[in-house]
Amino acid sequence: MTTSTLSSLASEIEAAIGVNPATCYQCGKCSAGCPMASESDLRPHQVMRRVTYGSREQALRDESIWLCLTCETCSTRCPNGCDPAGVIDVLRELAIESGMANPPRSINAFHKSFLEQIRLNGRLHEVGLVVGYKLRSGALMNDVANTPGLLSRGKLGVLPDRIKGVGEVRRIFEKCGVTP
Repeated sequence: MTTSTLSSLASEIEAAIGVNPATCYQCGKCSAGCPMASESDLRPHQVMRRVTYGSREQALRDESIWLCLTCETCSTRCPNGCDPAGVIDVLRELAIESGMANPPRSINAFHKSFLEQIRLNGRLHEVGLVVGYKLRSGALMNDVANTPGLLSRGKLGVLPDRIKGVGEVRRIFEKCGVTP
């Protein structure tokens, strides 16, 4: 299949990451290794098929792209180098840019909290992540009973460890237009 016969979405993805989604021959190895396959409506190989032959709107509005953990297992297992994880990342970006992003509230809250910690500290601060997530998701008290045990065992650092170049990380966020 040539690029000219691909869907416009597949062509955009190919231009963004250099991977032609049509080279996926639907072997299913990516989906067999995906830890989220049982939780998603579409498994990685089905996302690849939808990108190649389906509706742009369906692909960008699908909740499955937000359930992906970006663990890269699918991309590692692919015998044809199709990079389903990279394709899903591009789908998320396009969904946000086009106003079609429809992540579940909890996933969106986690994503924003994660990025905010990276922007503030240059690395992840678990307590800040949990606090940000709890405030954004509204699930303030559902597992608060675990906190004393985690703190007493030293599993959570109360104060963040910042990297030396945190200002540079913030400038990258600003340059990319990312505001968590």
